[in-house]
Amino acid sequence: MQQITIAPVTRIEGHACIRLFVDDNGGVCDARFQVTQIRGFERFITGRPFFEMPSLTARICGICPVSHQLASAKACDQLLAVTIPATAARLRAILNFGQLIQSHALSFFYLSAPDLLLGMDHPVATRNFFGVAEKDPQFARDGIELRKFGQQVIERLAGRRIHPTWAVPGGVRSPLEHSARDAILSDLPAMQTLVRNHLQRFRDSLSRYQEYADNFGSFPSLFLSLVGDQDQLEHYHGNLRFIDAHGTTIINDLSPANYQEYIGEAVEPWTYLKFPYYLPQGYPDGMYRVGPLARLNVSRCCGTRHADSELNLFKQLAAGKPVLNSFHAHYARLIEVLYALEMMEQLLADSSILDPHVRAVAGVNQFEGIGAIEAPRGTLIHHYRVDADGLIVRANLIIATGHNNLAMNKAILQAARRYIVSNRLEEGMLNRVEAVIRTFDPCLSCSTHAVGSMPFVIELIAPDGQCIDRIRR
Repeated sequence: MQQITIAPVTRIEGHACIRLFVDDNGGVCDARFQVTQIRGFERFITGRPFFEMPSLTARICGICPVSHQLASAKACDQLLAVTIPATAARLRAILNFGQLIQSHALSFFYLSAPDLLLGMDHPVATRNFFGVAEKDPQFARDGIELRKFGQQVIERLAGRRIHPTWAVPGGVRSPLEHSARDAILSDLPAMQTLVRNHLQRFRDSLSRYQEYADNFGSFPSLFLSLVGDQDQLEHYHGNLRFIDAHGTTIINDLSPANYQEYIGEAVEPWTYLKFPYYLPQGYPDGMYRVGPLARLNVSRCCGTRHADSELNLFKQLAAGKPVLNSFHAHYARLIEVLYALEMMEQLLADSSILDPHVRAVAGVNQFEGIGAIEAPRGTLIHHYRVDADGLIVRANLIIATGHNNLAMNKAILQAARRYIVSNRLEEGMLNRVEAVIRTFDPCLSCSTHAVGSMPFVIELIAPDGQCIDRIRR
């Protein structure tokens, strides 16, 4: 059996490789998305005070620190057994929108645009953001402006763009300043126009990408996301919903606190990325997808004017049924950015957003807390258990990229079988397989965590290269 290795996978967040296994007849018989780094946050936060969790777990990732901080803060709210002030919840939601906008802009304009604008076979030396900027300077400037806006929202609310410490157990540290609200509101019209223009442009170019839509993660699966009480798109509040590939709801109104009834976690010896699965269907049959594609499939509407118009067009791709092609996650990201901008405008226009009461104070009143939000890449769950002193005795983090692990492996196998000719390898073929992974926008620094049964080997190597000791778990 021949093995083809793509290492590293480029233009993703984190480090990984793809291994393709080719049988004696030259056909790709298996494919693996292999993550070789380990973070181990679930282990080393054990023993720390619960109130440190929002800031500690935010350090998991420099792209999505806000997402981890918010999921953690929600879990800690449960430990306090308090209902946080309504203004604090709205401010957290706005902060989450800022995170979503900057992350989606990074994924679409920086990481995937080189494939879309320059082509999958474009010379690798310039198939990057600089190549995009040379071909279409305005496109590149728009990507920079949109990402900067998202980061500025985070900074204006939380004091700094990366690793803010604003969300805390019980609410947020400080109320919103008038000047910060006015600054964000003044930028919103231009950002909405920018995104609507790029949505129009992407829709107009869909026919050029049909080949990729048909072969980049195009298969039936379950979908999971939070959803609001009016079946609307939701990123901070709401309960979990599973739907199947036909759009039928199979689990509805599932409190995140009960996620273990339906989500199991498996590990494999060849990767440090966990494999969550839909428990009733078992492993690995219980494959599901999360993220922007899943959220738009699960939700009936967005609840904002322009995003709803775009969602109606999006749903026409599959005649009202779930869109099954992961390639269209690019499209879904742009719609979500428009939704986030419109929601931000609604929330900031309400004068109560400046209410100074933004934090509930209490001690530990419960020993278990589970927080869930929709991070840019999908459903993010933080689960803590504490002792009577509020020290963490167990933590489990289920990250969006992990939810998608089974689907990512299936998607690269599908693409490899379509594009790889083992006796005539060309760089563009391999880039198409990588581009499939980019549709999921994985974040591997976020997603690699120990659950206690993953293989782990430490070797002590002497100066002459001889292995003098080895610990294997």
